[in-house]
Amino acid sequence: MRIAELTSPEIRPSHHDSLSQLLSQLEASINQCELLSPEKPLPTNLSSDLRSTLSQLSSLVPFSNSIKLQIWKLSYRLWNACVDLSNIAGVRSSGDKVGEEVVKLRQVSADMLLLAGNVAGVPSPALKSASFYYKTGLIWHELRRFDLAASCFEKATDLTSKLDAATISDAGERKLLLDLNIARSRTAWDVSDRNLAVTLLNRAKNLLFGSAEHYKALANQYLVFGKSALSKIEGCGVKEALKLMNEALDLFEKGLSTARTRNGTEDLKALRSKCLRFIAAVHLQGEEFESVLKCIRVLREGDGDRHPCLPVLAMKAWLGLGRYGEAEKELRGMVVNKGVPEGIWVSAIEAYFEAAGTAGAETAKGLFLGLLGRCHVSAGAAVRIAHRVVGEGGSGEGARARAKVVAELVSDERVVALFAGEAAAKDRTPMHAVLWNWYMF
Repeated sequence: MRIAELTSPEIRPSHHDSLSQLLSQLEASINQCELLSPEKPLPTNLSSDLRSTLSQLSSLVPFSNSIKLQIWKLSYRLWNACVDLSNIAGVRSSGDKVGEEVVKLRQVSADMLLLAGNVAGVPSPALKSASFYYKTGLIWHELRRFDLAASCFEKATDLTSKLDAATISDAGERKLLLDLNIARSRTAWDVSDRNLAVTLLNRAKNLLFGSAEHYKALANQYLVFGKSALSKIEGCGVKEALKLMNEALDLFEKGLSTARTRNGTEDLKALRSKCLRFIAAVHLQGEEFESVLKCIRVLREGDGDRHPCLPVLAMKAWLGLGRYGEAEKELRGMVVNKGVPEGIWVSAIEAYFEAAGTAGAETAKGLFLGLLGRCHVSAGAAVRIAHRVVGEGGSGEGARARAKVVAELVSDERVVALFAGEAAAKDRTPMHAVLWNWYMF
């Protein structure tokens, strides 16, 4: 060997010296982070400098327990500095560059814990490290950086997958395992990887630990996915939505059997009823009218549900079955339910008249006038009903019958009063147009 190839111990820094130097660099950068303010532009090189130092540190593993503990303490200092910055800055937005820089620093903090690994004397180190990745992933998701969110959630999953969930007794740690699966599932859904999203939710059923809150959280996510599936244009959207909502319903019901407090029980009952209402709406969209009525029967008789949407769903189901008398009963029930918003009952009357035709004109008029006596009704609602009953005019016995009903409707003094004053000026013109078109026919 030539002399030039020999390494001088005086020139080459020792492992300990390199480690000390890198830890000092790391601490100096974190000191700088602790002095940051959202009022001033954040240095864009901070996260990259920290990451570069961390990369050099990784070449010096394994670490002694004291070095690991030092890295953990530095990580927590960096994390707390990020929390303070976020709290001062307030609400983040997708275009907030300050928010993006801070979340990059959070991710460095999580990477520091991962690099350090387990530390003697620190309880549940893997879960603490996973929680940093989980919280960072949530913010990336909020900023719609789904690729970065997914990466964080996957790292957290790798850390927790080595643990035996059955041995975890802490409630917060158990909730983290469930929340991590749900968050990862939500990100997969938002990038249209729906098979993975549902698979992750199904896996999360093993992380319920008999907790009513866990059942509630998982069921809610199934319900959210079900509602989202309904908006799909493809024909399979209704079928997929129904499957997801039935999963949610099953979890709500199982959660009820584990609830230990009155508030917990009431919350789950309310959510189960909400889920059943959505299932009824899905059945209605699929023209499964008998199934709609079964859901409503369970809601009314079992849960005592009096939600304003129920008579509308029931009425449309009866109309679908051609049972106009039953549909009319539901409509008349709406007249005494003050919780039904104007737009809902006007749409219900329109739907009834559309299905029943001229034979339903008298009923539509009577219901509308009945509503005038029990709540505030706008002039715009009167225009909608009159227009629906008149239709496109025409001739014959049916047209004359509809015209007679409209004449009686608009001449009622309570309806006339709706169009008095400047506030109703914008509605007088369309009503005049409806009546003029009817007169011309």
